[in-house]
Amino acid sequence: MGRAFVYVILGGGVAAGYAALEFTKRGVSHGELCIISEEPVAPYERPALSKGFLLPESPARLPSFHTCVGSNEERLTPKWYKEHGIELVLGTQVKSADVRRKKLLTATGETISYKILIIASGAQALKLEEFGVSGSEAVNVCYLRDLADANSLVNVMQSCAGGNAVVIGGGYIGMECAASLVINKINVIMVFPEVHCMARLFTPKIASYYEDYYQSKGVKFIKGTVLSSFEFDSSGKVTAVNLRDGSQLRADMVVVGIGIRPNTSLFEGQLTLEKGGIKVNGKLQTSNNSVYAVGDVAAFPVKLFGETRRLEHVDSARKSAKHAVAAILEPEKTGEFDYLPFFYSRVFAFSWQFYGDNVGEAVHFGDYTGSTFGAYWISKGHLVGSFLEGGTKEEYEAIANATRLKPAIEDLAELGRQGLNFALTVSKKPQLTPPIEVSSSSLVLEKPVYTWHATAVVVLAASIAAFAYWYGRRRRRW
Repeated sequence: MGRAFVYVILGGGVAAGYAALEFTKRGVSHGELCIISEEPVAPYERPALSKGFLLPESPARLPSFHTCVGSNEERLTPKWYKEHGIELVLGTQVKSADVRRKKLLTATGETISYKILIIASGAQALKLEEFGVSGSEAVNVCYLRDLADANSLVNVMQSCAGGNAVVIGGGYIGMECAASLVINKINVIMVFPEVHCMARLFTPKIASYYEDYYQSKGVKFIKGTVLSSFEFDSSGKVTAVNLRDGSQLRADMVVVGIGIRPNTSLFEGQLTLEKGGIKVNGKLQTSNNSVYAVGDVAAFPVKLFGETRRLEHVDSARKSAKHAVAAILEPEKTGEFDYLPFFYSRVFAFSWQFYGDNVGEAVHFGDYTGSTFGAYWISKGHLVGSFLEGGTKEEYEAIANATRLKPAIEDLAELGRQGLNFALTVSKKPQLTPPIEVSSSSLVLEKPVYTWHATAVVVLAASIAAFAYWYGRRRRRW
């Protein structure tokens, strides 16, 4: 038993939905496209699971957050896929893949063949067992990666109102779930080995701001240690968390957010892997020219920094999916994927955005006792990263544009004094040429190309040509 399609998307997350929409925009015919997903529902906006889905009042529920509402585009319900002739193969696991023969074998024994495959298989949450701790199967130990996880987390939260939650991990999932637990009137203790929260991105100064606010909401932080084991009751529920430093924490529920692992196992030994993911070129094409990879699973060249990276964020999933489809359907018109790394989060009343890379020296700016502040990262004399909390749409666009321009910086103190105004100024400048120093500061900004520059060049060229003509005539006379 088998079916054949021109295009198959393996995976049913964010990237799959955005790829499907792009296919329809570019005229894919009915019956040509198939999406295979282990989840029983059509693709949805995964960020909703750690935000609106966990609210105690008016929580987000499907179909409200099917893709592609996260980018203010169409909401792709199952009816939409049917109307556009796209086959949804849901609740289906792919057991093996043969990229040479262009075939996928499902767990039910069905063979699905393709001409072009897009791997959008995403990633899976790392489990405690991978670090030598058992107990993940306990009913009150929660992970958050898919809709089933989110439903379980909501059920456990509702049974623990007024109780105690221990959150393992201080990254995205840990911070966003901790905020949701507080809103649900649950006492929260966060445990992580780093010296501050969001250690992969935040500076100590930025982290301190958010940690202070979380503490004002009753959240406690235990840093520099990790979970070592659980205590269980007779029914198998976790009752306490034991830490490596010897302390024990009462727990009515546990939320674990300790990272993810890209789903690459089907393609190991068949496609080139790098940075933990599937290596692709600037067209999102793998080492097999009939296979593309997008989203969390793809390790792609970031042109701005001249190196291959694998990025774990919804924005990268959305944009890489759309670019891959463009490269497949219109290869001659589609350039290389030129992506500016972007991360964001919204918790409590906060909303921050980060662009670029957090390497080099950080320069903080703004009011860290107020609601609007940020930081720039300077590496090898250039601005390479920008962070802003509490900005407007124009201000967020400004730090994104400034980061993409990578302006040269000489005086870090002056950069800090100018703060957000620096990005606002740089991002509005016209086409740039080599740097000059700005008066009254040592910041190096770029000098715009004015019309008189071009005029001067033309005059100079004409003068040289006239002299060459005169000189040539003189030589012939000699």
